Amino acid sequence: QGELVEFGGGLVQAGGSLRLSCAASERTFPTYAMGWFRQAPGKEREFVAAITRPGGNTYYADAVKGRFTISRDSTKRTTYLQMDSVKPEDTAVYYCAARRSVGNYYAESEYAYWGQGTQVTVSS
Repeated sequence: QGELVEFGGGLVQAGGSLRLSCAASERTFPTYAMGWFRQAPGKEREFVAAITRPGGNTYYADAVKGRFTISRDSTKRTTYLQMDSVKPEDTAVYYCAARRSVGNYYAESEYAYWGQGTQVTVSS
C-alpha cells in the first residue's frame, strides 16, 4: 500500500456533494501541509486546495473557493476534501499530496508524496 490512499470518489449529480478522504501512512503524515490536486481528461493536473499542519491555514483554487472545504484530522492521519455544489467541470481524477516544507502550496512540483488518485464524475 502507498503512503497516501484516497477514498470517496464516485458519481454525483450536479449540485450535489461528495467527500474525499486521504489516509496517510505513519511515516507520511507528519508533514508541513497536505494538498488536493485534480486532472481532467485531456488537461494538466491542477491545484485544488491545501492545508498546513501548524495553524491549519487553507488555500483554494479560485474555481472551487466557496464550494470545497479542506480539513484534516491528525488523530486519524486523514485529510478530507468536502465538495459541495459540484459542477460537471469538477469531473476529474483527484489526487492527494503531501509536502514537508513551506513554499508555494499551489505548485505540484513541491509535493513529495502522492496518492494513486480517485475518480470523481459529476453528471449534469
